[in-house]
Amino acid sequence: MWDRLRTAAGQHSRWLRIPLPAGPGCCAVCRGPAGPGFLCCFQCSLHRQGAAGMLADIVVPVSYSVAGTEYARLLWLYKSDVPQQDAAGRLLRALLLVFLHDHGPCVWARAGIAAPSHVAVVPSGRGRPGAHPLRALVEPYLALPWADLVIDPAEPVQARDLRPGRFRAPGRLAGATVLLLDDTWTSGASAQSAAVALKLSGARRVAVVTLGRHVNPRDRTAHSLAAMLAGRFFRPDLCAVHGVVA
Repeated sequence: MWDRLRTAAGQHSRWLRIPLPAGPGCCAVCRGPAGPGFLCCFQCSLHRQGAAGMLADIVVPVSYSVAGTEYARLLWLYKSDVPQQDAAGRLLRALLLVFLHDHGPCVWARAGIAAPSHVAVVPSGRGRPGAHPLRALVEPYLALPWADLVIDPAEPVQARDLRPGRFRAPGRLAGATVLLLDDTWTSGASAQSAAVALKLSGARRVAVVTLGRHVNPRDRTAHSLAAMLAGRFFRPDLCAVHGVVA
């Protein structure tokens, strides 16, 4: 199975941009664009202030999702009701599963755990009702119990900020170590709100793996990071996590 998945994932290699090491201009939390000379982006700084000690223990983007690229288009297609949706989803699934199989142990080690005990997805939000497409893609392939998250009905339909009460986990997760999957990290508010909900339910550690860390080269803060990504292609023979976590 893994040979077949690697072959499918290999179709992405020319589109993927592996994350840069943390440093000035590249956020230490999410590997997104930070202001010149800053080690943490504006959004992640706000999250730390709003939920200190309750956020994800590690955030690992599989690749950057640079606006206007083929990979960004794939992420849009798989979430859209278009004829190409299924094909895009199969390619993304192969990429995510191969990443978790090959680099997962490094993610767990950097999160301070031996392996995850549960898996969860960031809920879609009431603005996109129904089952989350990412869970439907990978559930048959991950032999872990799912930690369900539900949306507080009092929350706004389109919440854009970190809100510790936005989600809740109905079941107790005392001592759990959770792999939290996200399909696109833009501000991180949804994923970090989900991480808070998991920890409030008793989870000991939360490791976020996201298919794409969004970067828009048209944004002034993101422009220099986008330029640094030129020619930085995915290398399946190297551990992408070591380039993500300082």
